[in-house]
Amino acid sequence: MKHIYGMSEEDIKDYFISIDEKPYRSRQIIEWLYRKDARSFAEMTNIKKSLQPTLERDLLFDELELVTKQESKDGTIKFLFKLNDGNLIETVLMNHDYGYSVCVTTQVGCNMGCAFCASGLKKKKRNLETFELVLQIIMVQRLTGIKVSHVVVMGIGEPFDNYDNVLKFLEILNNPFGLEIGQRHMTVSTCGLVPKIYEYSNFPLQVNLAISLHAPNDVVRSQIMPINKSYPLAKLIPALKEYINKTNRRLTVEYILIEGVNDSVEQANELSDLLRGMNAYINLIPYNEVLENPFKRSPKENRQRFYDTLKKRGMNVTLRKEQGSDIDAACGQLRSKQMKNE
Repeated sequence: MKHIYGMSEEDIKDYFISIDEKPYRSRQIIEWLYRKDARSFAEMTNIKKSLQPTLERDLLFDELELVTKQESKDGTIKFLFKLNDGNLIETVLMNHDYGYSVCVTTQVGCNMGCAFCASGLKKKKRNLETFELVLQIIMVQRLTGIKVSHVVVMGIGEPFDNYDNVLKFLEILNNPFGLEIGQRHMTVSTCGLVPKIYEYSNFPLQVNLAISLHAPNDVVRSQIMPINKSYPLAKLIPALKEYINKTNRRLTVEYILIEGVNDSVEQANELSDLLRGMNAYINLIPYNEVLENPFKRSPKENRQRFYDTLKKRGMNVTLRKEQGSDIDAACGQLRSKQMKNE
């Protein structure tokens, strides 16, 4: 059987052709799935009843099981879902002034090993399949009644280590007869898989790219991000410049501020030198502390000094407001806690 939420419109069209049915039915299915949230073929009133047994034989509806959720006073909701094989993943709904965004997980665990990150506490077991990515959006909308307008692929795992499934997921979300989430309302984050950055430069959809940088030089970056040993800044920066030049898109630079590690004025100056001339904006992020890691959040005055230094040097920079700090905010933290309790 095929997982229907993992099928693009083209896949569904090919399926109907394979069973000698009209390919236009693919659009009907897409609209029922994503516009009307139909959960069975019996609900699809313009699909002939004689066809339903065949569809039920070949195509599988799935759900994610809600294990628990945490709600922050700022409106952020973190969901812990169980997959069909029993593995756990996290998905986060955030309320912004421009709408609701969902942060999506792409892997069960993560092998990137970033020293400050809760996601890497549990090694990667497997990639999520496309239908499991799509279902995170579907389940959040079902459980909250909220229409999701933006998606960030920044949850547990490295999206470019699950490249094909992630890109197909983005195409399904963007379908104008389905969820219709705008290309520029979606962002994919990578910690720096350089070959995939070059490949992503050719992706036809105008989906944003974010780079998890977190350090202005190789010494610090290699200490906290093992990926830097394989793809140091001398390889990473040219790949990012190529992406910007090829797509004419602005790059987002994610920079988590950690006390005594990467939050000095000198490092702010280094960062501005590193990114000078690039069409990029820097998103400074207060660190969400993780019990198992020794790192501490950069004090408010350090964060402000870092921001002011970049601003004075003409950099496009924002200091992200904290969201979900009163719950298990760090990515992977809720999953790790649940696994300890089992």
